Amino acid sequence: MKMLNLEQELQANAYPGRGIVIGKSPDGAKAVTAYFIMGRSENSRNRIFAEEGEGIRTQAFDESKLTDPSLIIYAPVRVLGNKTIVTNGDQTDTVYDGIKEGLTFEQSLRSREFEPDGPNYTPRISGIMQVEDGTFHYAMSILKSNNGNPDSCNRYTFTYENPVPGEGHFIHTYMHDGDPLPSFEGEPKLVAVEDDIDTFTKTLWESLNEDNKVSLFVRYIDIATGTYETRIVNKNQ
Repeated sequence: MKMLNLEQELQANAYPGRGIVIGKSPDGAKAVTAYFIMGRSENSRNRIFAEEGEGIRTQAFDESKLTDPSLIIYAPVRVLGNKTIVTNGDQTDTVYDGIKEGLTFEQSLRSREFEPDGPNYTPRISGIMQVEDGTFHYAMSILKSNNGNPDSCNRYTFTYENPVPGEGHFIHTYMHDGDPLPSFEGEPKLVAVEDDIDTFTKTLWESLNEDNKVSLFVRYIDIATGTYETRIVNKNQ
């Protein structure tokens, strides 16, 4: 698979929707993840990321303008022991609860489908990272309608064991802007990640479409110790 330039991928797409990146830093020392949200409506754009425990939650920037919280207010990131869960919806809680009950990442998501926001039927994208005893691996999932048919859900899980330093994978909800919005196609894109969290955060944020970007979360986890650094950027300040 050809490695894509993440900066160019984002700059060329005005509306990838919500996106997850997971990979390993070039020096092999850090597990890397990023999650961003974008919005076209006033309701979607009226959001910020706020830290909540070891994870984050979306919040309304201006509570008076919040109209429908059902698909925009959720916890995108939660941590359970050595596992970090990153998703684009409230399925973060589904995975968290499922793993606590002994289910796998894939099994936990069996109870969920794409979002009920026809005609888009936005895919649910999810990722899970496990850092344990100096090792790191991750998996990503997408639940999507069958070419826009809401009666059929297509489920794909991709697992990456012992990832290569400097490599990551990028999955997002929409191929590009449109009406209805076309769902992501294919397997997660192979992209490069960077050693420095601030450089990577800046690259991602500045590459997202200025009108549509809303918030960005980036975390680097030290594979040897499990300690982490986090960056959050909100357009609404």
